[in-house]
Amino acid sequence: MASTSTPLTLPVLPLDDEVVLPGMVVPLDLNDTDVRAAVEAAQAAARSEPGKPKVLLVPRIDGEYAGTGVLGTIEQVGRLADGDPGALIRGRSRVKIGAGTTGPGAALWVEGTTVDQTVPEPLPGHVTELVKEYKALATAWLRKRGAWQVVDRVQAIDDVSTLADNSGYSPFLTTEQKVELLETADPVARLKLATQQLRDHLAEQDVAETIAKDVQEGVDKQQREFLLRRQLEAVRKELRELNGEQEGEESDDYRARVEAADLPEKVREAALKEVDKLERSSDQSPEGSWIRTWLDTVLELPWNERTEDAYDIQGAKEILDAEHAGLEDVKERITEYLAVRKRRNDRGLGVVGGRRGGAVLALVGPPGVGKTSLGESVAHAMGRKFVRVALGGVRDEAEIRGHRRTYVGALPGRIVRAIKEAGSMNPVVLLDEIDKVGSDFRGDPAAALLEVLDPAQNHTFRDHYLEVELDLSDVVFLATANVLEAIPEALLDRMELVRLDGYTEDEKIVIARDHLLPRQLERAGLAKDEVVIDESALRKLAGEYTREAGVRTLERSIARLLRKVAAQHELGERELPFTVTDEELRGLIGRPHHVPESAQDPAERRTAVPGVATGLAVTGAGGDVLFVEASLADPETGAAGLTLTGQLGDVMKESAQIALSFLRSHGAELELPVGDLKDRGVHIHFPAGAVPKDGPSAGVTMTTALASLLSGRLVRTDVAMTGEVSLTGRVLPIGGVKQKLLAAHRAGVSTVIIPKRNEADLDDVPAEVLDKLDVHAVTDVRQVLELALSPAKNGAAPEVPVAA
Repeated sequence: MASTSTPLTLPVLPLDDEVVLPGMVVPLDLNDTDVRAAVEAAQAAARSEPGKPKVLLVPRIDGEYAGTGVLGTIEQVGRLADGDPGALIRGRSRVKIGAGTTGPGAALWVEGTTVDQTVPEPLPGHVTELVKEYKALATAWLRKRGAWQVVDRVQAIDDVSTLADNSGYSPFLTTEQKVELLETADPVARLKLATQQLRDHLAEQDVAETIAKDVQEGVDKQQREFLLRRQLEAVRKELRELNGEQEGEESDDYRARVEAADLPEKVREAALKEVDKLERSSDQSPEGSWIRTWLDTVLELPWNERTEDAYDIQGAKEILDAEHAGLEDVKERITEYLAVRKRRNDRGLGVVGGRRGGAVLALVGPPGVGKTSLGESVAHAMGRKFVRVALGGVRDEAEIRGHRRTYVGALPGRIVRAIKEAGSMNPVVLLDEIDKVGSDFRGDPAAALLEVLDPAQNHTFRDHYLEVELDLSDVVFLATANVLEAIPEALLDRMELVRLDGYTEDEKIVIARDHLLPRQLERAGLAKDEVVIDESALRKLAGEYTREAGVRTLERSIARLLRKVAAQHELGERELPFTVTDEELRGLIGRPHHVPESAQDPAERRTAVPGVATGLAVTGAGGDVLFVEASLADPETGAAGLTLTGQLGDVMKESAQIALSFLRSHGAELELPVGDLKDRGVHIHFPAGAVPKDGPSAGVTMTTALASLLSGRLVRTDVAMTGEVSLTGRVLPIGGVKQKLLAAHRAGVSTVIIPKRNEADLDDVPAEVLDKLDVHAVTDVRQVLELALSPAKNGAAPEVPVAA
């Protein structure tokens, strides 16, 4: 066997994870910096030498160069099929790489010697047999792939070295196998290596075909599923052995993940059972996909992850005070919870009877009082993660408890997803708008919440998707609602009720100054010192431009004010800095929308005529002032009886009948002309007729309006009242006293009449509100009339309004 060696100095063209063997023709992209540098260096050197430009093609595996390369000639430089610049290079001969040297251009130059060997003619017998075997194997493989045009080309190759290097085109060879062929200089040894590689690949294909053929033959219906699974296992086993891989199957990976995860014992058992099912199922089975999704969900849940509570009670109280003004009931409840939690932890009572010390609070109040934002502040004060679950409009029970796994697209419920999102088992979960949950044919989500919010049950909560117990006893649940009556009684019974009845005017000013104004200044692109809103302007905004329990409309008014100032500054109409006072509000955002009755001209007030009284009511937006109007029909044109308008509910209609009956039976005692009530129709109207109204608390208001109508005495403008009236004239207790007094305070009323039995509720009313109100607690409607009606004019006949 003869060998030749020729010293060469060539620019290096590195091939990342690719190998070119002698005889191969490859296109290379000139956008690659290394390729372009090598080609340009070769072209520069070829100008002074005859022949085509030469480069040294060297494989680069993981950043390391091989010891042997291929001398390549640049056949053509032009454009590739995709339009990018490229070069067509033909591999010529092997080159043993030596030391580096210098040369023109930016490429790396090395010295090397050719190491190709030739086989003497005629070929020895064993070499001839080897050539025949390789051609036969290559022909068989090419025919399986349908590459008939390549078969003739392979059959026409007689040179041993060229035939061995032709295997470089084989797509099934790995980069390491091609490098081994490149570094084998002996042509016969190289052909043996190529033959063995081709033989191994065909053997792998034969095994796969044999397995498929053996399994499918003689399979009947009952054995088909079992044998297909055995086929899959056999294929995997053969492939792992042939490729030398040690990695386990996907099911083995899940088994390892389950065993390595810190799962509760029962959850681990359930997960391992599912892994067993996964191992027995095929990749094509939909059950396998369900099991993998379920295992991923279980492994992602933070089964034993918990955040440490911040037991700095004073610090937690300071955080709550800094982030929310007012709302003392909630702050006290959270402070109490942390104090008790700290004492239980100090005494080793963290878990009692399998239950931890969670809490379930229902925050009920009108919109805009800070219920939702309070949840985040509670989490901040406690040092816990915070997750918000929006329940408004949820009608499907599966949204809470999850879907059964058999359904397509099944998911765990929102509670489980909230725990997963929080990454701990003791977050603060805000169940927002729990009173907006609906029910239909898909179930009642509120009923599904019964187990979630029951401290006696939620340590073993079962989601329909997980079907394993999830401990929710350490979670602090805060449910928010606007209307208490809309929450099912069974669900409300499981929660501790905390009422948020709205802010006083002073609290609104503090909130606007410390929270709303800085936030809206930032959103309007204004610096803190560029626009200053005077406290008098904030007070006027809160008192006359908005009339609400919360502060949302107040914030919108501040935002509108700042936008107006910013626009005027950009138009050159106003200089900054600028201080907004109460006198400038009208010029900036228009006239006030809510002027108190006491501030209006006496002739324009609602109670300027007999038969109009001021009542107090509670709506979903908080407390509100309600005017009740009464009139008598003309005896000649109007039919006798009682007419009620204003979308009144059954309870309120009955209160009107009671008020009328009381005046008919006790009119003489009260010195009222009750004879008019017998022959003339009585009409009672509640303005805002499009708004439904119901409840017994307008009884005293209707009685006062009718008494004013009959006596001709005006109802005092500064008096508002609430209370249920009985047939004997007793004033009975009602609800929502705090909200009603806050509404009276906002409306500018100075005197409020409430039932005597509601006197204890005054403890909940802020002191600054009580200081500005003259509250009278009464037991009889006669006391109400004495307080509410103005004195009769001496010698004047009663002026009774007549209905048109």
